Amino acid sequence: MKSLLLLQKSVLDDLGTLCCVNTSKDLKTISARFEHEGLSFLTITLPGFAKDFERGLELGRVDHNLFRSFAFQRGLPRFLGGFLDQVFDRCDGALLDNPSESAVFAIRQITLMFGKIKLECSKERTESAFRTFIQCEKDVTLADESFDFFKEDFIRISRVLFRDTFLRVAERLYHKDFRPKHGSGSTAERLLGNKKYSQHEWTRRLESVFPYMESLFSSYSLALASEEVKPYLILEPGNERPVRVISVPKTLKTPRIIAIEPTAMQYMQQGLLELFTEEVERDRLLRPLISNELQEPNQLLAREGSLSGNLSTLDLSEASDRVSNLHVNALFKDHPSLLEAIQATRSLKADVPGHGIITLSKFASMGSALCFPMESYVFLVAIFMGIENVLKHRLTKKDVQSFIGKVRLYGDDIIVPKDYTQSVVSSLEALGFKVNLNKSFWNGKFRESCGKEYFAGHDVSICRVRRLLPTQRKHVEEIESTVSLRNQAYKAGLWRTVRFLDDVVGEIIPFPAASDRSEGLTKITYLPLSGDGWSSDLQKPLVKAAKVKHILPIDRLDGHGALLKFFLKRGDEPSPNKNHLERAGRSQSAHIKVGWISLF
Repeated sequence: MKSLLLLQKSVLDDLGTLCCVNTSKDLKTISARFEHEGLSFLTITLPGFAKDFERGLELGRVDHNLFRSFAFQRGLPRFLGGFLDQVFDRCDGALLDNPSESAVFAIRQITLMFGKIKLECSKERTESAFRTFIQCEKDVTLADESFDFFKEDFIRISRVLFRDTFLRVAERLYHKDFRPKHGSGSTAERLLGNKKYSQHEWTRRLESVFPYMESLFSSYSLALASEEVKPYLILEPGNERPVRVISVPKTLKTPRIIAIEPTAMQYMQQGLLELFTEEVERDRLLRPLISNELQEPNQLLAREGSLSGNLSTLDLSEASDRVSNLHVNALFKDHPSLLEAIQATRSLKADVPGHGIITLSKFASMGSALCFPMESYVFLVAIFMGIENVLKHRLTKKDVQSFIGKVRLYGDDIIVPKDYTQSVVSSLEALGFKVNLNKSFWNGKFRESCGKEYFAGHDVSICRVRRLLPTQRKHVEEIESTVSLRNQAYKAGLWRTVRFLDDVVGEIIPFPAASDRSEGLTKITYLPLSGDGWSSDLQKPLVKAAKVKHILPIDRLDGHGALLKFFLKRGDEPSPNKNHLERAGRSQSAHIKVGWISLF
């Protein structure tokens, strides 16, 4: 772990130079507390400092209710005091009239860089996360009891926003103008790759809407002729396979809890997801308001909000786990056939480690292909319920159109006009959602959305360390992550950090400079490039560099499963993996290979 301290020192030196601050005392504090508290100081305590700092930007001042893990000198913490003095007044903690955006970036970079490093949480923290998942389910059940008070308005505004789009989706579904699709990840049965095309489980609820002879075979006649039709197991509702709830690394403070869907459910969810995505993108009203794929519009509006102060950025806690199935039922009340299809692909139960199998009140957890779009639709309705309360009249399409460029959603990353923020927050909370005040901003000049942060119009987004630094060539993921970090640091102008990371990577693999479009593990540069060789075939300069070669597991597929995979393929181009019927799934191993690559 000493290498992480050396990296932190490089970052401190860079940012001290940027802001003309002596960071020697800050380094002593970090070293001493790291020695005493261990890695948690870098990954938990320092991100907590950043959270309090951002809250101070939002409130316009710092007081002793913030930064409780750090000693104060008058109105500000001693730690990072040289940077804080460029943002807040040390006498009374008030935000300066012209705070330094460079200091804002520096404080966030120093304190947040290790906050999302990919390491396993302790057993106690993981168990606590599962308990939170169970408590969240109880909260949804409790919130359902009061939904009748808002149901009529919820349905009415749903019609204004989604009626035309849902009618088109329902029509395409009726005419079977869609194709199911297998996802890339694992399933509740632990099936990967080509094995998903040979699944033998279906459910009675799916069968009522999507007959398996039509869904799992390339043609109905082939299904009738196949000897594999009879062995299919049709599960009754009481015997359906539950989603498998697991934890995956997020931060060392708490893991991310996701639910892995059964193969049959995920297969049909992916098809419906594609259908909804296409129709929302075609809708002139919804396309500027909501997206399942594009984050950049949110980021641009966040920047605008940090400049003008007229737009707020909101974030929700446990967003997907608090969308009730009652919300989705109300959303599709006028579209019974579409609702039936959605409900048929919804898992009813979850297997939670340490808690057994529970019945779900939420619509779905993260892991369902329909989780993201459904939460977005529900949140959009909640937002315009809040807006309607301020408008003092029933919402019309013309009203909605007037908010284009002022309201935007990407999942639970929400942007709304500042003047409507309190009403929107109240509407969201009335429906059982929790607004995360630590990550929601509407008063100061700081805004964040979809991975981008801005202060007074300046991009203060940071470079994050995602994995431990590598020491050997076999640390493939760590090498890839460190190369990415190095190139981010280069673009941010952190030159000492760049040199430090160049040395770390260069001791393990060849690490030449090349264009950021090169295919190997290379370092970007703004200086002129020169190659070590020349390709007479391509008439391009070459450079010797490392490349990562991923090895897919052997997973042979033939018969009707192979034919089905062909007919489910999207687009006219051949599969990029020409051996996809021989090898498929997620890479089980990867290794570094050194060879000649194009400089550009």
